[in-house]
Amino acid sequence: MRGARGTGAESAPASRPGATLAVTSAATALALMTYTAPAVTLVDTAAELHTAPSAQAWLLNGTPLGLAAMLLVAGSLADDHGRRRVFVWGTLALALTTLLGGLATTTLQFTLTRVAQGASSAALLASSLGLLVHAFPSPRDRLRATGVWGAFVSAGIAVSPPLSGSLPDWRLVYWLLGAATLLVAVVASRVLTESRSPRGGRPDLLGASAFGAATVALIAALTLGRDGWLRAPVGLLLLASAVLLIAFLLVERRTATPMIDLGLLRRADFVASSLGGLVTGLAVIGLFTFLPTVLQRTLGMSPMATAWLFLLWSGLSFVVALQARRLAGRVAPRTQLALGFALHAVGTLTLLGAVDAGSWRRMLPGLVLAGIGSGLLNAALPHLAVESVPTARAAMGSGAQQTLRYVGSCAGVALTIAIATGTGGGLAHGADLAMTVSAGLATLGAVGVLAVRGRG
Repeated sequence: MRGARGTGAESAPASRPGATLAVTSAATALALMTYTAPAVTLVDTAAELHTAPSAQAWLLNGTPLGLAAMLLVAGSLADDHGRRRVFVWGTLALALTTLLGGLATTTLQFTLTRVAQGASSAALLASSLGLLVHAFPSPRDRLRATGVWGAFVSAGIAVSPPLSGSLPDWRLVYWLLGAATLLVAVVASRVLTESRSPRGGRPDLLGASAFGAATVALIAALTLGRDGWLRAPVGLLLLASAVLLIAFLLVERRTATPMIDLGLLRRADFVASSLGGLVTGLAVIGLFTFLPTVLQRTLGMSPMATAWLFLLWSGLSFVVALQARRLAGRVAPRTQLALGFALHAVGTLTLLGAVDAGSWRRMLPGLVLAGIGSGLLNAALPHLAVESVPTARAAMGSGAQQTLRYVGSCAGVALTIAIATGTGGGLAHGADLAMTVSAGLATLGAVGVLAVRGRG
């Protein structure tokens, strides 16, 4: 298949698969900790940076913007030019940009460092699954490795809020995460084995530029849209995104070394993986990124209190993702995705009325169900991402799915904030509407991943 299989041979098998799994999992957890760091400190961060309410979505959407713009590019570069190289440089860049985030004094500075953190995270996240596929050639071992990697996605989401909430200054978390990530970058440079699947030809710079610009325009439109979807800047950004996306597709059809082989769209598992990533961002990440802020504003909960409450959701997600490998051979990955979305939908509907009633205890059953569902999603998505593409293009497959995941998260955060804060009846009523929308999107996702058909 053109552009997906590669023309070069893989390098020698990795000699330290255990170390590869440990380093990539640790870096992944740190990337997700950086991603979720503002979730429980948004109120304090916005107050110190004098961020207007209309601009607070940028404090949350900066990192997913960088991720969405660069994941597909990073995955293609990793396969062609070296997964270890891209991983190490991405991890080092994440360390430096995270340290800079703790020094920001304005909303613009902080947002720019968050975008840079996202771009850096894209390099390590996309290349890490490619490194794992090379280190674990056996399908059974690869299933276990991707399951552990997916669990550490949940672990990063679980650990960051309590850490952020426990510190006296929101800046400290960025300095701690930056130092830890720098240490992982040093270790990675020493223990990882290089692998690549070069296809020859020139890098797809035109396709990368078109796709990156299209993604930035789309996310900017989604973020600005909460202040009015009919405004001229929003419409122009959406139009620019559509034109650039069409240009990207035309480039990919003609170049000898495309970032993504469009023939993969005929594969059912690849489409299901991509759809699963998109809906996870829209329905799950979008809601649970802003919900802690809702509780702080309506129930008067402290950042630490909301962090401990949401640890129930994220902690269960980690445990379930770690154990989900036991479902291999019994439950198909697409069925696991559908089950995860269904549990999120039921759990989210169970949360209805809790904020308005002023009772965090009423949220516990819903957080349990949604946490189990999230764990199933985080285990199934990375496995399906690498198994739905040729082995030589594993990093590209990972990049494609995660691109849609973080495009979805940007849209989900913007949608959640718009519904929760822009609906009459107060924030509690708006939160219930946002939860209902999240449940509906998850239900559509469950149906979609099962219904998609193709050649594989």
